[in-house]
Amino acid sequence: MTDFQGDRNELMNALCRIAIRAGAAIMDHYETEIVVTEKNDKTPVTVADQDAEDIILPALMAAAPGIPIVSEEATAAGTTPEVGPAFFLVDPLDGTREFINKNGEFTVNIALIEAGVPTMGVVYAPAKNRIFFASGPNEAYECDVAPNHEGAFADTAKPSPLIVRKADPKGMTAVASRSHRDHKTDEYLEMYNIKDFLTAGSSLKFCLIAAGEADIYPRHGRTMEWDTAAGHAVLSGAGGRVDEMDGSPLMYGKLQRGLDNPYFIAKGGID
Repeated sequence: MTDFQGDRNELMNALCRIAIRAGAAIMDHYETEIVVTEKNDKTPVTVADQDAEDIILPALMAAAPGIPIVSEEATAAGTTPEVGPAFFLVDPLDGTREFINKNGEFTVNIALIEAGVPTMGVVYAPAKNRIFFASGPNEAYECDVAPNHEGAFADTAKPSPLIVRKADPKGMTAVASRSHRDHKTDEYLEMYNIKDFLTAGSSLKFCLIAAGEADIYPRHGRTMEWDTAAGHAVLSGAGGRVDEMDGSPLMYGKLQRGLDNPYFIAKGGID
């Protein structure tokens, strides 16, 4: 992909720093009383969502001037820019229900989309001190990093490469949503030899497959592009894939359907 013409390593580092800063702001709220309101679509939102977005958007504009940014809270407020061949997708706090329930399974998601494909992404789980990032095939990594307002990695931080595992035909591990698992998902998984289940919130589900901790994640239910793009980028970088149920690749920039996704399945090393 050549839509973004800048230094890709520099941009990847910037996305990580921005996510870490946003995660620190989220944790400031996490450690106090969480005030919850409701958006027009009846989904919950907190001050932490908006504070994180207020950090991410100007920082992205500075890091990559001229690239449009589609973000969850701005879109909810009625602001969606025209997107070109390259644009960012941002979910400042993915897994708001997990944040409210204080189970730690929420993330900051930032992805670069080029020609409909998530080519770069960062998923940061500040309560778990885990950051996942990828900038292309065989360029996916995980690192332990505590949230801080400077967006800095510790001197001792050592990124570890991510690669999907080859699924064991004797029994695979499926990962399912903690908040949104349904009968259709269970029915779909009956086609596979599933021996174990992991539950996780937010885009961590993609990252568990990328890290070789699970094999498959089907999603029958509504998701938005900013929910999935960063995790999709990480999984792709680790050798996995995300497809629609008919086998076609899940693509991004679907303005004609309001930037929501069709049902999809994320896989690791499954033949």
